[in-house]
Amino acid sequence: MTAPPPYPCRPPAGLTFPIYLDYGATTPVDPRVAKVMCDFLTDKFGNAASSSHSFGWEARRAVDKARAQVAGLVGAQAAEIVWTSGATESNNLALKGTAYALRAQGRGKHLITVATEHKAVLDTMDTLERAGFDVTYLTPGADGLITPEQFRAALRQDTILASVMYVNNEIGVIQPIAELGEICAERGIVFHVDAVQAAGKIAIDLKQLKVDLMSFSAHKAYGPKGIGALYVRHNPALKLEAQIDGGGHENGMRSGTLATHQIVGMGEAFALAGELLAAESQRIRTLRDRLWSGIAALPGVQLNGCAVNRVPHNLNVSFPPTRYGTLGGQLLGIAVSAGSACNSAAAAPSFVLLAIGRSPDVARNAVRFSLGRDTTEAEIDYVVATVTQVLALETVQ
Repeated sequence: MTAPPPYPCRPPAGLTFPIYLDYGATTPVDPRVAKVMCDFLTDKFGNAASSSHSFGWEARRAVDKARAQVAGLVGAQAAEIVWTSGATESNNLALKGTAYALRAQGRGKHLITVATEHKAVLDTMDTLERAGFDVTYLTPGADGLITPEQFRAALRQDTILASVMYVNNEIGVIQPIAELGEICAERGIVFHVDAVQAAGKIAIDLKQLKVDLMSFSAHKAYGPKGIGALYVRHNPALKLEAQIDGGGHENGMRSGTLATHQIVGMGEAFALAGELLAAESQRIRTLRDRLWSGIAALPGVQLNGCAVNRVPHNLNVSFPPTRYGTLGGQLLGIAVSAGSACNSAAAAPSFVLLAIGRSPDVARNAVRFSLGRDTTEAEIDYVVATVTQVLALETVQ
């Protein structure tokens, strides 16, 4: 599709449609990443577990390099990176693997998380509750954040594991991970962080953070879908119960033949993210601020989530309803989301926005604009003009 949608505002010459502002759902694979991957789909097709010939050795070297690249972005050791099929599996392995192992040691059965976590964490916690664990779900404030004091107050003598998302996938707020990690370290509580929306957007240094487990996904950082990783801090006392049985790959934590082409793609994507992080974050912040300044004064507009402690790539805004339904449904030619990609097909309002105190109507009329590497100033200006005109023409009086 290259023709503009039928809006009164005239788009600049050369603007290509549809305009993609849903980078929080997924990102395109960077051409440099795709090029590296293609080599390992054809000529370099060896199995990294094959140790008796050069095809396997070549694949193993590529996997080791990618492991170091992922570790390099977040200040980890290469040996602390465990390959998975994506962040959902990483979260499952981290939470179930730790909870079951610690309960078997008689350490306790109390878990803590936040009501606004991704479903990959919340549904896993629900499964653990049905398996006999106690789970406390912390409710964030109106800004989407929990406080260290709130977190500390929820701890029990038998608390063994806490899981807090670094950057919320819907509203983009940054939780106080450093402070929460210090609290967990004081009490000997295993601390897991879902960092899918943080990696490549903000600086992460696991040499400094008191985090034991951290989940990553390639496709949120211009890498391929179907590959992710779990950081497992090197600690002899930290044992995870494997969730997939098989050949004992990944030091017994995750069996299965390694998808070398996807792994090298994730490694290259994370390496590029590290190189571009500072400059790209500043560029996107400028575009995000341009978008917000263009729509902030429109009648009935509300920003969702903290205005300060948030990544520049995300702007979640509630608008007044239009005569034809939500504003998001009227933005023809502009790809945006009403929430997370996992729940965008649901008719119910965002559970994240409800959890921070938004009314069902306000939550139902939210739009998540998520900006990325290919977002341009011309696109932002067109979106501002379009939103302004749609609200002027179609807002219910």
